[in-house]
Amino acid sequence: MSRRIVLSSAAAVIALGGVGAFTLAHAGERPPAVENGAAHYTAPEGNRDGSFTFTADVTAPSGLKDLKVLAWPAADPAFAKNGLTAKDMAEVESATCRTADDGIARCTYRVTVTAADAAASGKGTWYVATLATADDGGTVFDEKTSTFTTG
Repeated sequence: MSRRIVLSSAAAVIALGGVGAFTLAHAGERPPAVENGAAHYTAPEGNRDGSFTFTADVTAPSGLKDLKVLAWPAADPAFAKNGLTAKDMAEVESATCRTADDGIARCTYRVTVTAADAAASGKGTWYVATLATADDGGTVFDEKTSTFTTG
């Protein structure tokens, strides 16, 4: 094999290796992604409590640290005027997440809704806001990941 072919091949291997290392190094810097979000609301009836359940798939290249979930009414004057922000999610409860073999975490958030809760919260369209935080600190916030209707 000629020396020129060997040197060209070696240069190509080094270049491809550098691109691969660059790709792997920056893969962990991608923010998490929340997909397939679905909200389900069951109203309380008689002596039976209702429930609110939200599920979503979260992809985070560095691993998922947390998924915070907040259901909020579209008619809320404060949020309707000013919008909801990631800062508003600081004290919100987290979903329970389990990572599958493909690296995607399946997250579920569920709360019981009593008759008193339902009466106090009003009827109409609601949004589900999410804040996903990856192990490397990357975040993604979506104030309208999903919607549902009460009453």
